[in-house]
Amino acid sequence: MLSARWTFRRLMAGLALALAAMMATGVHAQNNNIRATLVAEGPVAPGEKSTLALRFSPIKPEWHGYWSNPGDAGLGMVLEWDLPDGVTVGEPQYPTPTRLLIDGLMNHVFEGDYAVLVPLTLAEDFAGSGLLEVSVEAFYLACTDEICVPEEASLSVTVPIGASGASNPAFAQYRSAIAPRLDSAARFQQTASLLRIAIPLPASIDVGEPHVFVGNRDLVNYADAQGFAREGDVLIAEIPLARTGEMPELVEGILRLGNGDGLRFEARAGDVPSGGTRLMMRGSELPALWILLGGALLGGLILNVMPCVFPILSLKALSLAKAGGGEREARLEGLAYTTGVILACIALGGVMLGLRAAGEQVGWAFQLQEPGVVVALLVLASLITANLLGAFELPGLSISQGSTPSGAFTTGLLAAFVATPCTGPFMAAALGAALLLPAPVALLLFAALGLGLALPFLLLGFVPALRRILPKPGQWMETFKKVLAVPMGLTALALIWLVWRIGGMSFAVGAVALTAASIAIVALLLGARMRVERARKAVIAVFSLVAIMTVVAMTRNFAPPVADTSSATLVTEPFSAEALQRARGSGVPVFVYFTADWCLTCKVNERVAIERDATQAAFEDAGVVALRGDWTLRQPEITQFLNGQGAAGVPLYLWYAPGASEPNQLSQVLGPDSLVTLAQQSQALQSRALQSRPVQSQSLPPRDLAAAR
Repeated sequence: MLSARWTFRRLMAGLALALAAMMATGVHAQNNNIRATLVAEGPVAPGEKSTLALRFSPIKPEWHGYWSNPGDAGLGMVLEWDLPDGVTVGEPQYPTPTRLLIDGLMNHVFEGDYAVLVPLTLAEDFAGSGLLEVSVEAFYLACTDEICVPEEASLSVTVPIGASGASNPAFAQYRSAIAPRLDSAARFQQTASLLRIAIPLPASIDVGEPHVFVGNRDLVNYADAQGFAREGDVLIAEIPLARTGEMPELVEGILRLGNGDGLRFEARAGDVPSGGTRLMMRGSELPALWILLGGALLGGLILNVMPCVFPILSLKALSLAKAGGGEREARLEGLAYTTGVILACIALGGVMLGLRAAGEQVGWAFQLQEPGVVVALLVLASLITANLLGAFELPGLSISQGSTPSGAFTTGLLAAFVATPCTGPFMAAALGAALLLPAPVALLLFAALGLGLALPFLLLGFVPALRRILPKPGQWMETFKKVLAVPMGLTALALIWLVWRIGGMSFAVGAVALTAASIAIVALLLGARMRVERARKAVIAVFSLVAIMTVVAMTRNFAPPVADTSSATLVTEPFSAEALQRARGSGVPVFVYFTADWCLTCKVNERVAIERDATQAAFEDAGVVALRGDWTLRQPEITQFLNGQGAAGVPLYLWYAPGASEPNQLSQVLGPDSLVTLAQQSQALQSRALQSRPVQSQSLPPRDLAAAR
């Protein structure tokens, strides 16, 4: 983070020198990426005021401009005016900016067309008449997500001198985008690490998910999460400070509300309430940690009912019941199983955090994006299925051989590993927070996830009453084993389908062949045909070497097939940042969903709510654009986007209402009509907006009317 920030600041310093050189030499850039024009509102009389507008229009949607305080990177605009005597201009007034986070650096930007308003005043004794020539040299920065270009524009406008007359109608639109100034002053207070601002705002105003853009440079950490609370008609913002020491006399900024509207404020030192109703919590606030731990615990607990975990848990419970050991043995079993599960979850989480620290774009269940790991899981699930069907008895998954602490520990490792494809509603917030929190706290969340997964068997070991509920051992156990083979066998079939999806038919055939060989070899090793220990070890060594070489060869020649979505009910486009920006710029609702073939929750939601004729019909009626992000294999762009939304994995469902600055993140479990309802509500809102929109064609000048057509 520090190296990226240092690199960007050195880049910005170089751009500042380039701008200074351009100002000194009078170089005029042509074909700007963001084109600028200077427009006057109308006539101005001596002693009166008028308004000028600097209009900026990017040549392509990917270019953006900057607010007066650009944030961690970028440069604010510099204006050099050439004014006649008796003519003055005021401070530029900007629209409400938006946030753009790139590599951990927060930028305050404008996307699309925007206008900056500048007050113009004539002195009372101004002696001129006729026309007033006003000129300005504008120096500003135009950037995309990858490059920045310093640009200059030499602009001029002729302003009639005289009584107020007809004004340019475009200025009504310009003014509507400018954040109005609050009538009442705000107050600010400094703590050891926070800038706390009390902003007067009626309680009746819905703030949504607000954000404060602080105008003072280098005062706060722009990328850190902000906290908000309400106390009556006061909104309290808590913003992490970038530096301590002497504070400015005046703190200025813009409060951006969740609907995109902005309010300008000026704050002076004063008392800021410490109570109030909490609206949003800062990412660094520890009181929320217990909620995250609870979510991880409940999420892990729910994983026990998944088809790949439930048979393993049931086998361990039956083996514990048949063993009939004492209290001490049962507790040792529970602790060993729990230790294995927690260590596996911490190890997987630690590897994920380590890869992310090294610059890899990975998330939860990252190992399932590796074809070799999927093949290994297929072999493992098939061996467990054969074990349940009675072909042999794997150590740790045997009822007749009883249960041991070492076997329970190994089974715990296995249960955690095969459970990782799943993320539930409670896990989402916890795993998303693990990407933002310090490593020790993140690993604590992974440990809580493991504890939730191990909790049922741990309770069996420590609560005798629960063990007494288990049925008495008998022949029925062997029958129940074969029943448990059904969900595990379905898991193996799903993995075969997944192998085919990610690698094609030849890759799937190779994986199935390796699986069949593995079952045969294990049956031979664990059966009665091979009693010589030396021969057994030799076969294990040879087979392991051959299996590893086979997987390596398969993955080295791995070539994923092109995804075929032609049979899908819902018409979608592949997700990309450019496609999302283009769809949002079209002024229609946008539905974005991220899925993976190995994600069970994703597939259930697609069958229940997404891939439905009713959903497609509702989307067509409302003009909804649907984007689909396939995360089955590693996609750095998708991973980066998921991280930006605070999600560690899939599924993720986002709904962008027309004109909204931020998406509405939907539940990870979709109801059958949830998307249909959203589309119908959006269509109704658009219809009401069209009915209430005034007809403006008659008030447009002929030139602007022709352009609109």
